Amino acid sequence: MSTISDVAKLSGLSKTTVSRVINNHPYVSKEKKEQVLKAMEELGYTPNPSARRLRGQLTTTLGVIVPRIVNPFFSYLVNSIEQTAYHKGYQVLICQSNEDKEKELAFLNLLKTKQVDGIIMTAIENDWNIIQPFTDYGPIVLCNEYVNHADVPIIRLDQYKGTYIGVKHLIEKGHQKIAYCTGGLFDEQGKDKDRNYGYQKALKEAGIVINPKWIFVNQHTIEDGKQVMKQILEMDDRPTAVFTGSDEIAGGMMIEAKGHSLRVPDDIAIIGFDDQPLAEMLDPKLTTIRQPVDQMGEKSVEVIIEMLHNPEMKIETYEMSIELVVREST
Repeated sequence: MSTISDVAKLSGLSKTTVSRVINNHPYVSKEKKEQVLKAMEELGYTPNPSARRLRGQLTTTLGVIVPRIVNPFFSYLVNSIEQTAYHKGYQVLICQSNEDKEKELAFLNLLKTKQVDGIIMTAIENDWNIIQPFTDYGPIVLCNEYVNHADVPIIRLDQYKGTYIGVKHLIEKGHQKIAYCTGGLFDEQGKDKDRNYGYQKALKEAGIVINPKWIFVNQHTIEDGKQVMKQILEMDDRPTAVFTGSDEIAGGMMIEAKGHSLRVPDDIAIIGFDDQPLAEMLDPKLTTIRQPVDQMGEKSVEVIIEMLHNPEMKIETYEMSIELVVREST
């Protein structure tokens, strides 16, 4: 397959000039434009949406794959992505995977069939070696997801730090019996793995041994939080604090605790993750880890559009800031 470098060599011009022609840059002479177009035609160079723009075939549509749009975190993230994309002349197609591997692959096929120009993945269900081949058909950006060996741009948070500072906060409040809700198992990759390490590190530093009975896996929703609290209430040896993977889980736990006359934080302290509007609406107000959702959405769009315009851009990981927001639940 021909590359932009091949076009530059055949036309006798720089890659920068070729890129400007491909993207209809206004400050390129007619002569140079004709040289580039002739070289492209001879080489059959049409590897990306930027080239298709010249022939009026670019759809200017970005796909966004989310696990659950009803989760407020993803709703706000998609809102940021959509607004940023719209202002840059792109429309957004929202794809909800429901954490289903087959659905995810069906949405990735939209890239292969040129129905979208690029895809932002806010979560991944399949192994990266299954997803990676789709990068041949257009740019993919990971947002809020992390894969060590992925060769695509990543917009992420320091999930390790977020969990570490949250659990350490509970320890500093005097808690030794700390439960933990996680989306994935300890041997999985991605953000759950980073969070799990943060939890383990904070406990290890304090000399606290992990109690497996206080680890709750595959927790995501308000209903999950309610069920976790029910399990805790049935224990003879209960934790005095819980670090949860989302404000939704924390909210469910607080609702269930209140229904059983447990006082938060006196009887059990609870900390969330995300800092959704829900966090300030709960009673008591929820201590949580704040994620800069708007910034993540904006950066994802900026990066994927840059990839469309400049296929040879440097692949980087962009890390957003994260912070503990202390309220009343701890």
